[in-house]
Amino acid sequence: MESGAAEAVLMYFVLPLWLAAGFADYLCHRAASIEATSGWKESLLHLLQLGEMAVPILAAIFLEINALVIATMIVCFIAHEATAYWDVSYANRTREVTPIEQQIHSLLEMLPLMGLLIVVTLHWQQFLALFGLGQEAADFGLRLKQPPLPWIYVTVVLVLVLLFEILPYLEELWRGIRLRKQSKLHTRV
Repeated sequence: MESGAAEAVLMYFVLPLWLAAGFADYLCHRAASIEATSGWKESLLHLLQLGEMAVPILAAIFLEINALVIATMIVCFIAHEATAYWDVSYANRTREVTPIEQQIHSLLEMLPLMGLLIVVTLHWQQFLALFGLGQEAADFGLRLKQPPLPWIYVTVVLVLVLLFEILPYLEELWRGIRLRKQSKLHTRV
């Protein structure tokens, strides 16, 4: 696979589709009124998953990909999968998870894996070096990406993440907390 094509797939297909799936999941939660069922606890799990994926995404955007970054991506992916399992288990006990939401969850699990596999393919020797294999020594240094990604791309991605991931999921958490406080007030009266 040509490295330029693989990078383009990662930057202009995998990441945007992943962001769109994250926002679609938020819309499913909103339509299901999770603030009244699974509540703020499920929202915290969503924010945890967002944080678990923010680390490898920010690393890929700003740092040279090496053994350290790949290892971090793998650990964050595994943590994200464990949290996703926890999230779905909790959600299934407290509310209906529709087939559409289940399909979106499939994307939210497979797109990070796809991104990780593309990164590993592009940096195969450093991946092998993690296991003491290959022709290179494992590089565990932290260095800014040279050359950096285009500033316009980075800016657009960060703004999209803010607008379609961070703010919606914070709003979801706020709805859950607000309803919980209202419920406590009504039970005291």
